[in-house]
Parts: sequence; structure tokens; C-alpha cells
Amino acid sequence: MKTAIVERVIDLPYDGSGPYCYAHSLAMMMGSEAPGIGVLETVTGSPFGMQLVGGSMPFFDAFGWDPDIGIGEALDVLGWRAETVSEPDPGTAFARLAESLADGPVLIGPVEMGHLRHQPGMTGPIGADHFLVALAADGESVTAHDPQGYPYARIPRTDFAAAWRADTVDYGKPHTMRTNFVRHTVVDEEAAIVASLPRAIKRLSGEHGAGLPPGSLGNADAALALAARIEAGCDPELRGSLMHFAVRVGARRLSDAAVCVRRVGHGEAAAVLTTQARLVGSLQYDLVVEDDARAARTLRTLAPTYAELRRALRSS
Repeated sequence: MKTAIVERVIDLPYDGSGPYCYAHSLAMMMGSEAPGIGVLETVTGSPFGMQLVGGSMPFFDAFGWDPDIGIGEALDVLGWRAETVSEPDPGTAFARLAESLADGPVLIGPVEMGHLRHQPGMTGPIGADHFLVALAADGESVTAHDPQGYPYARIPRTDFAAAWRADTVDYGKPHTMRTNFVRHTVVDEEAAIVASLPRAIKRLSGEHGAGLPPGSLGNADAALALAARIEAGCDPELRGSLMHFAVRVGARRLSDAAVCVRRVGHGEAAAVLTTQARLVGSLQYDLVVEDDARAARTLRTLAPTYAELRRALRSS
């Protein structure tokens, strides 16, 4: 007689490494008053959806969202403000950076990660955005806390300048920096989470896709289109983007969002987010070993959960 195997999944929040560059950079700028990193990531709005930008580049983040938008929304709901400057001229931008550093650290980004050659394997642009915190600058180099895992990294000025132009990043402006972080209102973590949810519901409805490249898809449509593309033949660039970045950050932010929405009484929505985290996280092995049929099935299972999440957030 065969014994049935019953799967028991432990709902444990994730803690560990991962590509949370803008959230960690924000936390450094906020210092001791920063909320938990999972809360910070959640209130950027990133976990609530999926997008296939231009019909080709997948991200497990909200439709029409990017980190520049997310930083602004997080500051808003957390009761902070900061001065954001984008200077087109590189010389003027560097002079402004040096002047600003006299008053404290500066949040830099987006930058093109591929120019940051202190990171092993980086030799030129790869179209990957990144954020870091500048600590000092002189005529030869910039010293920065790079949240990719490199505290006090020395970055030659030529490399930093190439990265800061961000001309291979598909959002933002060249030489963007954020300074003068001020907490003007004390907002507790639960209140900030609640304040971020109306935007999440709108993004799950697909209302924020304007301005994206032609062919861009969101949420269920994005998941189904990505499944079809993987099943038809996952090219190395797509596979690399998914397994080195999109899956890792996507699963983590969904896990963090589940914890956050459960804290503010949205138990049903938290359960959906946990399901999404498990599905996205399970893609990693299949993509690495090239079990593309299974990865495609997982994405098709994921597709209807975006509508489920929107209904759960609206009804609770």
C-alpha cells in the first residue's frame, strides 16, 4: 500500500543576500530612522505585479514601475523628503557631487552596473541599473558603499563617470543624485504599508502602463507571454537576466510583501503573495538546468494570481 506524501510548507520570511540595491541605499541614507528593509522594499510598490517591458524584458515588479518611481513613493509614505538633481553636464555634475559630499553621503543612481569594474566580471555596459551611496570624491576616484556587497569601494573617476551617465539604462536621467534627506513626519511602519496599498491595487489593474515601450505587457499577460517565449526557446540573454537577477529579487520582494501585508491585517492577500513568492522562487532551478517546459508551466500557474491578489487587497 502506497503512502501519500503530504507537502508541508513552512511560511518563513527570507533573510539573506539579494539584489536590493535601491532599498539598501535608501536605508543607508535614512540611517537609524530607516524602517526594516522588507518594509522599505514593499512601500516602493515593487512587489505588486509583473511586467514584460517591450514584450521582451521580464521583471517581477509592478507594471509601469521603476526604482526611480519607487524611491519617490517610499519617501512619500514614510514621511521623508530629499532633493533630487539630474545634471546633464558631467563636469558640473561631478562638481555638484563633491560639494554635496561636504554635507554627508549622497545617493547615486541609476547607474550602469557594467561600468563598475570593482565588481568582478564587469567590463562594460550590460544594460543593468544599480544604485549606491557615495561617501567621498576627489580628482581620481569616488569612494562608495555599493550594496551589491562592496563597502568602501574605490571607483576610479572614469569608471564612475561612465556608470553615472546611465545611457544604457532604460529609465531615469544622467547624473542623478539625491541629497538632503529629511524626515518631516514620523510615520510608523504599519501606517506606511497601508498608505502604499492603493497604488498597488491600481498597478495590479494595469492602470500604469502608459509610457512603456510598445509591446509591453503587465501581470497575467506578461506571465503568459514569458511562458510562451521560454517554451519556444529561451535565449541566453533572457535566461541570464532571469536567473541572475529577476527571479532572485522577485521572489524576495514577494516574500517581504507577504509579511508586510499580513502585519496590517490582509491575511488573504498575504497568502496570495506567499504563493507568488514560491512560484517565482521555484523558477530558479528550472532555468539554471534548462527545464524550460516546467518553467513555462509555473509561469502559467502564476498568471491568474495577479487578479487574485488585486481582489484580496480590495476586499480586505
